[in-house]
Order: sequence, then C-alpha cells, then structure tokens
Amino acid sequence: MLTHSPAMECLIEAFRRLPGVGKRSAERLALYLMGAPEEEAARLAEAVRDARARITTCSICCNLTEADPCGVCTDSRRDRSLICVVEQPAGAMAIEKGGAYRGLYHVLHGALSPLDGVGPSELRVDRLMKRLEEGGIEEVILATNATAEGEATAMYLSRRIGTMGIGVSRIAQGVPMGGGLEFADDATLSHALEGRNRL
Repeated sequence: MLTHSPAMECLIEAFRRLPGVGKRSAERLALYLMGAPEEEAARLAEAVRDARARITTCSICCNLTEADPCGVCTDSRRDRSLICVVEQPAGAMAIEKGGAYRGLYHVLHGALSPLDGVGPSELRVDRLMKRLEEGGIEEVILATNATAEGEATAMYLSRRIGTMGIGVSRIAQGVPMGGGLEFADDATLSHALEGRNRL
C-alpha cells in the first residue's frame, strides 16, 4: 500500500501546488499517473520539459511565447494604437479567444497586493510605461481581474497613465466579481471589451 510512500507523497504535493488542485484532486491525478501506461506518464513529463525549455516571455508585451517578439507584437494587422493590460497570460488568451479585440497586449504577471509584498516594482509596470513613452498609443484598456487587487491595480495604472495624455478605459462589468478573465465565456468578454468605460 502507498499510504507511506515518500515518492507518492512528493508527487501528490507537486500536484497540490498547481492552482485549483486540492488534496483529493492531487491524489486522483497521482493515482491516475501511477496506473497509466508508462508511455503516457513519459509523454506528460516530456511535454512539461519541452514547454519549459521552449516558452519564454515576449520582450515587448511580456506574454508567453515561443518566438520573441511574439506573434501579436509582430502582426502588422493589429491596431498598434491600442494596448490591453491584463494580469496574467491567461487573461490575454481569454480575450484573444473572444475574437473581438485586435489591438496589442501587455501582461503584468500579477496585481498590486501590498499585504503580499507585491508592489509596482514586482510587476511589469515599468515596461508598460516605457512602451507608452515611445509614443503611438492612443488608448490603454485596463482588463485586470474584478478583484480587490485587480481594481487597485487598475486605479494605480489609470492615475499614472492619465498624466501622459493617453486615454485610459476599464473593461465593462460582465466579468464576474472575484473571478479571473480565464473563467469568463467568449461572449461575456467580447461585451465587456465593447462596453468599456473611460476612467
């Protein structure tokens, strides 16, 4: 029996560190892998290794990419006067799936959370400001999550960007309060972008 197996405990703990995976789910995943054919477990391990080796962050927008700069930043058909700021790469992916947005992105890799020691210097705020200072941007859409941290981040950025003479808007409500962009459906995200308000 595996109740006292250090290897199994280590695997369960590794799964528990993933977002949204609790103790029971971690145990189910670990048990599934132990019962699966060895090739399947090897494919999973190789996919993780390969992704970690090939995926990096775009030097312009800070989104995850295999090519630097990313495909969105190099796409000449995108509206280069518009930047949508999101907390995490999952937010940009969710908006992109909606198909309504054709501008550029900037990924902060987090949100302001003073209690957790996350201030502007821990985020990619300086890179965003540098992009804005280079000119050509007419509007910044703040698409941070509808959480206390997301709202605080949006207010902080709107104050900083507002002094630069660039339009600042916030995505319209419709994204559920307390939830992340990656959990909203495509239609909700499209309506939220179309109904954004100036701050």
